[in-house]
Amino acid sequence: MFDYDLVIIGAGVGGHGAALHAVALGMKTAIIEAADMGGTCVNRGCIPSKALLAAAGRLRQLQDKETLKALGIAVEQIQVDRAGVATHAQEIVAKIRGDLTRSLERLGVTTLPGWGKVVDPQKVSITQDGQETLVTAKNVLIATGSYPWVPPGIEIDGQTVFTSDDALKLAWLPPWIAIVGSGYIGLEFADIYTALGCEVTMIEALEHLMPTFDPDIARLARRVLLEARDVETKVGMLAQKITPGKPVVVELADAKTKELKEVLEVDAALVATGRLPATENLGLEALGIERDRRGFIPVNPQFNVLKNGEPIPSLWAIGDAIGTMMLAHAAAAQGRVAVENMLGQNKAVNYRAIPAAAFTHPEISFVGLTEPQAQELGQKEQFPVASVRSYFKGNSKAIAEGEAEGLAKVIYRSDTGELLGVHIIGAHAADLIQEAAAAIATQTPVQQLAEIVHTHPTLTEVLDEAFKRASLALTSQ
Repeated sequence: MFDYDLVIIGAGVGGHGAALHAVALGMKTAIIEAADMGGTCVNRGCIPSKALLAAAGRLRQLQDKETLKALGIAVEQIQVDRAGVATHAQEIVAKIRGDLTRSLERLGVTTLPGWGKVVDPQKVSITQDGQETLVTAKNVLIATGSYPWVPPGIEIDGQTVFTSDDALKLAWLPPWIAIVGSGYIGLEFADIYTALGCEVTMIEALEHLMPTFDPDIARLARRVLLEARDVETKVGMLAQKITPGKPVVVELADAKTKELKEVLEVDAALVATGRLPATENLGLEALGIERDRRGFIPVNPQFNVLKNGEPIPSLWAIGDAIGTMMLAHAAAAQGRVAVENMLGQNKAVNYRAIPAAAFTHPEISFVGLTEPQAQELGQKEQFPVASVRSYFKGNSKAIAEGEAEGLAKVIYRSDTGELLGVHIIGAHAADLIQEAAAAIATQTPVQQLAEIVHTHPTLTEVLDEAFKRASLALTSQ
């Protein structure tokens, strides 16, 4: 009756993960991709940025003369090959893109190149080189990802004013660069550019830098990642106009009054102000499906696309296209759940248990609620909230490695011990957070977490110490 059990539009991490899971569950599957396999994460996001950050991290280690001296190591001369760093990143991209393509081929997933468009909930048109073909499927999954958002008034030329897509190419090193936005992308590129010797000015329209981070983590991150590296910051300032050229002209206005306050002349500007879903020209409007004002596709918790508030049984959407949690691994989790729901399950994703990280040096990671969010929830649902902190400077492994800057913060219910959130800044924070994510996913209270034995000496003992402090606070009430 159908060409396929499942047709997926978009071969990013979400679409790829859904395809692999569908095949494992016996579904005949095809995946449509108009550009490069791997989507944003592999080609223009997490993979190439981590390659650049790896180079920045090695460079910082070599530049830290005091720590190296304490370890009995002396490095006389350091040279950076910018082109070599960029080439390394692109080679990693090519390898992982190839691995993704081969994994689909090996498992029998049909790859259909071209632009996919939903004709009806069980039919998709594919346009390639001016030719259109139609395929039918019992289920259609939209996983089209996102693209960088450029606010009004900012002109992009891809050379002196650019988004992360162009910054990842590392075509040149501007002596002075303005970074607009202090979220994950802004912080990571500030880390890269300062390591490579560039001056950085960070511009944030909101009243506080790193507004989505827990306040305690943001406070330490400002000191370690920005102030210690002499990064100039402009807070509560709106980059209302940016004009490319030599120099780049950045007009800064008060974010509230919109009154012009300052004009910067810099060598380059990176616009890191968030992302928008790539959901245009998918045929949704013709089906009567209304996206929200930012373009996100409405779905229910099972990931059925909604039409006038009602789920369409055969049409699904995940990932950045729906905007619930714009992370590659969140999209992968959504894809798995959506596939299982296609087969009659009734599953949903526990977003509270999905961790996130900024791969700066040191790293920042978190899972669950920030303390203000937890306090707000506690007031709403009438339960008490408490938090404890432990510090890397008390951890033997961190001291031995000369990376003792950092803290772990555990937020929990002080009546039941339920873990509400964990936030870490420090060496390997992105790896350490997984233990906390598993604890939230399995609803393990801090009293039980405090009983788990951790290897000594390891960085995991930072969390062990925090869990023990929380448990002790509960028992001493």
